[in-house]
Amino acid sequence: MNYESCTRIESKIAPGVRFVVAKMSFTRRMDLIGRIRELSLKFDFLKAGESGEDKLDAALLSAEIDRLYVNWGLQEVTGLEVDGMRATPELLATSGPEDLFREAVAAIKAECALSESERKN
Repeated sequence: MNYESCTRIESKIAPGVRFVVAKMSFTRRMDLIGRIRELSLKFDFLKAGESGEDKLDAALLSAEIDRLYVNWGLQEVTGLEVDGMRATPELLATSGPEDLFREAVAAIKAECALSESERKN
């Protein structure tokens, strides 16, 4: 058996761009949960708030959580240059196209999800 710890995902919005996303493992799941736990609880609290300030703070926390997912799960970006430099996960987040960043977040979150058979166990 040869297990690949990452999966390569072709961008649907930018032909030629590929995301290399870490697959979930026991330790990686523990690490991710540890990183997002407090932020997620605070996000849920603020999202339920009525004030505009609560809504803005919730939106900021949501963006921070998305960036955390990219820092945690995006190993590499290929086929993309930003300002003449080969894109890295950090460069994608700070200076890259937002639609590609959002696509990378969605790919990472999909990789983190349990399959139907895993949910039954």
